[in-house]
Amino acid sequence: MGGKADQQRFETLWREHRGIVLKVAGVYARGAEERLDLAQEIGAQLWRSFASFDPDKAKFSTWLYRIALNVAISQLRRESGGDGRFEPLDEAHLETIAGEPVAERDERIDALHAFIAELDGLNRALILLYLEDRNYAEIAEVLGISTTNVATKINRIKQTLRGRMTAATTTGA
Repeated sequence: MGGKADQQRFETLWREHRGIVLKVAGVYARGAEERLDLAQEIGAQLWRSFASFDPDKAKFSTWLYRIALNVAISQLRRESGGDGRFEPLDEAHLETIAGEPVAERDERIDALHAFIAELDGLNRALILLYLEDRNYAEIAEVLGISTTNVATKINRIKQTLRGRMTAATTTGA
């Protein structure tokens, strides 16, 4: 490692991309304190792994997503001894993720977030990247699955969500 130069390069890249870490932590952790803990763990793992980052092989954001999601999914698996349910995202966090004022949210957004919270780690990562407008090839690269698999999984998730939203609308729930 190049010491100070690597540290400065990491800090610059971290400042530019830390929003990704906060989004991943927000999707995978309960409550503000757990989100902060997860974000710090992701940051520590990013620093420990920074020497392996090769800009010729991947964009920094892709590399960061891969590590952040692996840390988050690993933590989720460690904690899955509980009931596996997550608290709903708080309003401040929803503003950060959705980029829209909380007052404009409606029940459909709440239902979408509840649906995402029920997904397993891989599918949650998939939807997070999809909602970030990442293309299928980039999602496949981050998650280490084929582009076809990405398309299939996204279509299945969409069908399930569509069915839930239709059922909720027709039952008034």
